[in-house]
Amino acid sequence: MKRSTIILFLLFLAGFAEAQIRLGQSRFSSSRPVNILELNYSKPQKFRIAEIKAVGLSTLDEVAVISLSGLRVDDEISVPGDAISGALKRLWGQGIIGDVKILVTKVEGDDIYLLLELTERPRFSRVEFSGVNKTQEGELKDKIKIRGRVVRDDVLATSQRNIRQFFVDKGFLNTEVKVIQERDTTLPNSVKIRFDVDRKSKVKINEVKIYGNEEINDKRLKGKLKNTKEHPRLHFFREMASRITNTTPQSAKEAVVYRNPVTEEEIRNYINKNFKLNFFNASKYVAKDFREDKDNLINFYNSRGYRDAEILADSTYRHSDNTINVAISLEEGRKYYYRNISFVGNFLHEDQILLARLGIDKGDVYNKEKLEKRLNYDPQKGDDVSSLYQDDGYLFFNIDPVEVMVQGDSIDIEMRIFEGPQVTVNSVNIQGNERTSDHVVMREIRILPGQKFNRSLLVRTIRELSQLGYFDPEKIEPDMRPNFEDATVDITFILEERPNDQIELSGGWGGFFGFVGTVGLVFNNFSIKNVGDFSKWRPLPVGDGQKLSLRVQANGRTFQNYSVSLTEPWFGGKKPNALSFSFNHSVQRQIDFRDMTTVQGAFRITGATLGLSKRVTWPDDYFMVSHSLQYQVYDFDRFGEFFGLSYNTGRANSLTFNNTIARNNIDNPIYPRLGSNISLATSFTPPYANLNPNIDRESPDEERFRWLEYHKWMFDATFYTPVFGSTKLVVSARTHMGFLGSYGERIGMIPLERFVLGGDGMNFNNFALGQEIIGLRGYENQAITPGRYERNVGISGVPFGGIAYNKHVMELRYLISPNPSATIFVLGFAEAGNNWGSYADYNPFNLKKSAGVGARIFMPAFGLLGLDWGYGFDSLGDLDPRERNRSGAQFHFTIGQQFR
Repeated sequence: MKRSTIILFLLFLAGFAEAQIRLGQSRFSSSRPVNILELNYSKPQKFRIAEIKAVGLSTLDEVAVISLSGLRVDDEISVPGDAISGALKRLWGQGIIGDVKILVTKVEGDDIYLLLELTERPRFSRVEFSGVNKTQEGELKDKIKIRGRVVRDDVLATSQRNIRQFFVDKGFLNTEVKVIQERDTTLPNSVKIRFDVDRKSKVKINEVKIYGNEEINDKRLKGKLKNTKEHPRLHFFREMASRITNTTPQSAKEAVVYRNPVTEEEIRNYINKNFKLNFFNASKYVAKDFREDKDNLINFYNSRGYRDAEILADSTYRHSDNTINVAISLEEGRKYYYRNISFVGNFLHEDQILLARLGIDKGDVYNKEKLEKRLNYDPQKGDDVSSLYQDDGYLFFNIDPVEVMVQGDSIDIEMRIFEGPQVTVNSVNIQGNERTSDHVVMREIRILPGQKFNRSLLVRTIRELSQLGYFDPEKIEPDMRPNFEDATVDITFILEERPNDQIELSGGWGGFFGFVGTVGLVFNNFSIKNVGDFSKWRPLPVGDGQKLSLRVQANGRTFQNYSVSLTEPWFGGKKPNALSFSFNHSVQRQIDFRDMTTVQGAFRITGATLGLSKRVTWPDDYFMVSHSLQYQVYDFDRFGEFFGLSYNTGRANSLTFNNTIARNNIDNPIYPRLGSNISLATSFTPPYANLNPNIDRESPDEERFRWLEYHKWMFDATFYTPVFGSTKLVVSARTHMGFLGSYGERIGMIPLERFVLGGDGMNFNNFALGQEIIGLRGYENQAITPGRYERNVGISGVPFGGIAYNKHVMELRYLISPNPSATIFVLGFAEAGNNWGSYADYNPFNLKKSAGVGARIFMPAFGLLGLDWGYGFDSLGDLDPRERNRSGAQFHFTIGQQFR
């Protein structure tokens, strides 16, 4: 306090002397001339502030600055005193003033006139970056946000640190950031700032070294470090060369043939050191990810019974300029087992029932992760201990496992239970549905007011809302507000809408084909009721959950398709009975490429379908039963021989009754992690031959196939399973089968509605009608199709397509980005399938095999887009004698979900 008083006194003395010098030239007049020596500083004097002025400001407001000082006109202050020193501290503390002086310009009796002489700090007017791209520049500007702020060293240091950390998190550990300031002459008291960023090379992890692990080997532990991966390497040849060049000729031979015996552990260590083929995993070092990975490592030990496992130390050190090594030293501890498990506080259910739900027996390895899952929430099974209570309304149920005794390698656990009251749902609300009508959302909600609280119904509601496709499934969150005293709960579902209308636009000039392209519009939340309400047009009327699809496709003059469909998912408004109607017209032409105006033949299909589907509750309410009636006209104009018919021009008709039984309980329509999708679809036509005794196999094709007579069976099943409980790594197993049959031998198999197998399933290269197109990656489009060889060499009378096909697929998928605006995942696949032209040739074990990799990106406006690279391992010589070599590598592009 004494030091600050002295400093204040000196400042005041200097300021007052300067004021006295200026008094002779000042516009202020003094009734009593004041000499600085007349003020007795040993005895502070009291004055009334008569006037306060501020000078030196360029952008700040004078009145505001004076207010910040805390000094007011008519205030009584002591000079020197705390009022002046406090004003100086307050002005400096704002951080916007570079320098400040408080001067006395005049003293008249007990009145004092003060002048605040200030210097403003400059402000940042513009921020620039060098050494970064446009995307990074935008992200960095969002991070630092210093434009318009006052120039201060701490602000610059923080910005510099944040920019460096931005690149460190991306693996550029050696990033350097320089700050360059320049005066901005276009604005008063302003400074331009430029951050020069030198990222240098990305630093990768060369090797992760783990010490102290005796029970679990390095490979398994490194696999638990999800985001701390070693850089891919293949050092076998370098290691071998080193052995040979550093040995005698005699020992070189021994180095090559490995005459010295080695242990299994030495082989594992050698492979782990020299072979790392994790090309799809990033090997950058990020401190935050590494901390999470250390927790993953301990959790893995806990799940294997090592409850005392801990990391003693960890470090990173430089291996080369662009690589580092990571070292982890841990202590495993002993392995523990469950001994006695008891329950206290349970009145509703007996111990035996709770033990059965727990699924952990005496003598099982201690597994903390499994214990937590079986007590509170098991997403895969859903039959944990908590569900037993919470599905019956006991929302406040809580179970706390307490280790009451640890003896040797055995642990006794006491499950302390609080059951609480049975809770009733008081209210259910929704938020965030701006486009979608309330009734569309509420009809999918399974947990209703007045019911007992039921956790399974709450989880089911979240799934149903996800399946709508109108909301981001990753952000559907129930906000529950329980009231213990009233034993009630209020539930609000927080939703975030996402665009799910799809626009398919593609086009180009196909040379002699002419215009090639597709225009498709799918409105997934259409509303017929709101057609007259233009405020609901976005760009068409929305809100009632109806689906309107319009599509036009053309491949020049050779192919055109026009289709429209409308689906009302809740026909009648009370139950999920979906009513649908669709109409389509397609034409396929054969063009004389020497004269594009000449049409050699044409094939047209015109059809309409009316369908009704219903959700049923048996065996469970994941089942849907669908029925539809479809009528199609097949019009051949010099095109009949294309399908193996004996005539070129004519017409065929088809009236089919279609039935589908399906069960779908996947958790997410875009990137499923759990559940399955199983369906059996059948199509039947009336047995026309039995109704007309004049038609048989010997009748002309015009009579035999005037009304198509057949039945078709299609089975599809897909299962999704997360790998090791991961939310990103998922295994998808699929099987698909199709069979075409006839009502006896009187008419035989029809030449239409057959199966065409191979390629991407999109059939871009050859737009075909009257066929079922099935993809099989690794092979060309339509490559695995009976009759293909005969068609290509001009042999007539042989139908094109199979009457039975099998296909089996195994995919390992990894989610890269769950962002609803661009969901991205990669996959590796192995699949096999075949297509048979007769049941005599049918052999489900004779399959064409392939494998490969691919990627998918889902964008709401365009749907699911995919690119695959597949390698076909088998030749197609049994279908085409000219193709004796294996299929080889193929690229495939897909649009939409490929279910077959």
